[in-house]
Amino acid sequence: MRQVILDTETTGLEAREGHRIIEIGCLEIVGRRLTERRLHHYINPERASDEGALQVHGLTEEFLRDKPRFAGVADDLLAFVADAEVIIHNAPFDLEFLDAELARLGKPPFASHCARITDSLTLARELHPGKRNSLDALCERYAVGNAHRTLHGALLDAGLLADVYLAMTRGQDTLVIDLAPAGGAEDSGPIDAAGLIVLAATPAELAAHEALLDGIAKESKGVVVFRAAALAVVAAG
Repeated sequence: MRQVILDTETTGLEAREGHRIIEIGCLEIVGRRLTERRLHHYINPERASDEGALQVHGLTEEFLRDKPRFAGVADDLLAFVADAEVIIHNAPFDLEFLDAELARLGKPPFASHCARITDSLTLARELHPGKRNSLDALCERYAVGNAHRTLHGALLDAGLLADVYLAMTRGQDTLVIDLAPAGGAEDSGPIDAAGLIVLAATPAELAAHEALLDGIAKESKGVVVFRAAALAVVAAG
């Protein structure tokens, strides 16, 4: 499925208090690779940012004054995320603002325009319980360079999140590709029920294995656990 990494910057922390979106950044991932497609808009919120928010993103009211309003970029945004899995860090925050902006235009909530929403913060908390899981903390944990991030920016943060998300979900791909031999399909071994390539041990490898077990049995003066388990499997079969 096509994926979109999304981030926003806002004038403050509470959409319910009338705060607005001032920047949207989106990057596309296809086949676990970033493509060249991206969407980025600065937006005139028609109000000033809180001082705390301004210190985070640095986007002044003067800078945003000549930028399009959300109504002018909404269709571009919805077309970009259509039928995609949208990945957002701390998704409830961004979704509250996106839904409020769409409601002003008489449009349905954001989630109804895409295939599904994935909260990378929830995923990070499942993988790293009890640890800091901010974007900066995850960049440090997964060795994603963020030294250039002196201020938050929607497109910049989306790029960092893309690298972090791909690192967090590495290993979730099918094992068949990773186990396929370099020589191509004609070199592959038989395939088991799970779809994994099965490589049988050679006679020499089996002999070496039995010799190793003989040595373990001699040293322990007892039954080798591996042989006992094998016999149990045979008996059960």
